[in-house]
Amino acid sequence: MSDTSPLIIAIEGGGTKFVCGIGTGPHHIIDTARISTTTPQETLENISHWISKMKVTHGPIAAIGIGTFGPVDLNRDSDTYGFITTTPKPHWQQTDVMSFFKHRFKVPVGFDTDVNAAVLAEYLWGAGQGKDPLVYITVGTGVGGGVLINGQLLHGLLHPEVGHLIVPPPHNSQAIQREGQCPFHKSCVEGYVSGPSIAKRWGVKADALPPDHPAWEEVADVMGYALMNLTLSLSPKRIILGGGVMQQPHLIPLVQGKLMQHMNGYLSVPELGHDIEKFVVTPGLGTRSGLLGALALGRMALDGNE
Repeated sequence: MSDTSPLIIAIEGGGTKFVCGIGTGPHHIIDTARISTTTPQETLENISHWISKMKVTHGPIAAIGIGTFGPVDLNRDSDTYGFITTTPKPHWQQTDVMSFFKHRFKVPVGFDTDVNAAVLAEYLWGAGQGKDPLVYITVGTGVGGGVLINGQLLHGLLHPEVGHLIVPPPHNSQAIQREGQCPFHKSCVEGYVSGPSIAKRWGVKADALPPDHPAWEEVADVMGYALMNLTLSLSPKRIILGGGVMQQPHLIPLVQGKLMQHMNGYLSVPELGHDIEKFVVTPGLGTRSGLLGALALGRMALDGNE
């Protein structure tokens, strides 16, 4: 896209912060902002105020793209289409995010999960180019997964909820709280490996744990099971692991090893053997996958392809 392309607002909604940007494409983001996730009303109003400032500074906006934490309602025939629905995030249950911006700014709005936005961006511009089916998983404040199949983001009954796949409880865990921390499930991925879960179970924040801490072996083990389930059910050509927890440089090789261990030779393909480093990878777009994916959602809404 050239600099004369329509200006799109991109909104990546997370449990800790919303990251907002304005631009025309992945190589032309002209301004960004980080807005704390507080109450829905305060957060959305703060974003709205920032967008209004961007219009004054940079000119009219053509569309808005939103990729947010969920679960969200993506069914266009539903009364709650565009809502964040049953999230464990306090006060955010049944929040109508999409209509807020559509009514406020009178432009097309693209709406999806933050991880579906991320997998879209990685497919278009990042580590997922030419890889279809493609899976993107983020491990941070929560655990989520986006899936792209046949060039389309996966929507179905709802959308993928990779963080709540059930996994075996960690064997002989040394955590001070052995149980999972998810309020909905006793033994799911998010309950063991999200940042807040690690902090509660081990008594130390993830970014303060040394590389040789036993927590990392456990995180890798849980993620290995999750990736095995996804590999066997979706048959992706690549799995991308993002999010703050996965930024530990020693963790990706541990996860790759655990995936191979759990598969136990069942699938005889190079991607689960000597090419494992090409199968389970880090994001090609770094920490920008979600924001750039939201930009792509906005452009799709503008083009009528959402």
